[in-house]
Amino acid sequence: MVELLAPAGNYDKLKAAVRYGADAIYIAGKIFGMRSAAENFTEDELRAAVEYAHGYGRKVYITVNTMPHTDEYPVLKKYLQTLETIRPDALIVADPGVFMLAKQLTPSAELHISTQAGTVSAEDCLFWRSLGAKRAVLARELSLDDIIKIRKAVPDDFEIETFVHGSMCVSFSGRCLLSNALTGRDGNRGACAQPCRWNYTITEEKRPDTPLPIEQTNDGTFIMSSKDMCMIEHIPELVEAGISSLKIEGRMKSVYYTAVVTNAYRAAIDGYLAKGKDYVFDKRWLDELESVSHREYSTGYFFDLPTENAQTCRNLGYIRDKAYLATAEHDAKAGERCLFKQKNKFVAGDEVELISPGKFGRAFKADEIYGENGEPIPSTPHPEMKFYLVAPFDIKAGDILRGAK
Repeated sequence: MVELLAPAGNYDKLKAAVRYGADAIYIAGKIFGMRSAAENFTEDELRAAVEYAHGYGRKVYITVNTMPHTDEYPVLKKYLQTLETIRPDALIVADPGVFMLAKQLTPSAELHISTQAGTVSAEDCLFWRSLGAKRAVLARELSLDDIIKIRKAVPDDFEIETFVHGSMCVSFSGRCLLSNALTGRDGNRGACAQPCRWNYTITEEKRPDTPLPIEQTNDGTFIMSSKDMCMIEHIPELVEAGISSLKIEGRMKSVYYTAVVTNAYRAAIDGYLAKGKDYVFDKRWLDELESVSHREYSTGYFFDLPTENAQTCRNLGYIRDKAYLATAEHDAKAGERCLFKQKNKFVAGDEVELISPGKFGRAFKADEIYGENGEPIPSTPHPEMKFYLVAPFDIKAGDILRGAK
């Protein structure tokens, strides 16, 4: 059975990933993770997250995938000893030194090899397997044909994981020195400033006051800014390739992103597993992915060589579609008042949509909005405010309200 692996940058996102269908969730503590700018989890939150997910039969993988320097190892040792008491299902590691220390200090956890390790061949996989690793997250630069060849050459007891959705790094497997060189923030230790997303020009030595664009579009120059990956239309090929785990990128994205993207891929995977040759792609799944903040979508390098199609952006920044308005705080029947927690303002009479696990964008008009004390209100202007809304559908805690446009 193929696994759907979702990201969670904090506890609320983890709960959303569980609720909307992830089989496993990957998270990080406050140290030694490659997304240090994310909120991440304290030790107590890591413990609570593992207990919560295990209560629903889901797995939790903790990233310990930076490249620590020698003087960081005493802290790393204590951290790994703590993780052993927390009992995650796996640690995601990239550095051989971290791998060997984790093998000694966290024997209860599987060891998964991060994409940062740049695994690109069956021989790579066999090497890590010989050391005791259970899984490798393959480099995003591989084609689907490459992945199929690796799967056929590696024993079935070694799992293969690939990214199928989210941001891509312009540098090979994320091993980039640009951020460190330009800002002093080490991308291999979780502090990338993403200078690949910046706008660049060149100058001629004798004409420094006349900068020239390297590649001009209507919005600017994006020679290093990668498109986002989206493989929702290719679930059958991914499953038939024998990939063990389909991974969504996005620990720094919103609860809305986690819920919607997980929901769409859950529906597509379940649809294919249930129907096989009778499977038909549902355009609503792609529509859902278009509703979250994203860059231009592509299929990454599954079908295109990086040397032939670099998959760099042609447009400025993110594409933003439907607004994340609120999250339901409790269950309610159709026609009953349901308490919501606000994320963005909307006005009585606006067209809105309700998202639930396995259900997409059920539209209705928000005619009746009430304040926390039950009084009618014209809008929801205050961040994080509580309010009541009446919908023509049954609502469950954790359902998401968004704008219809």
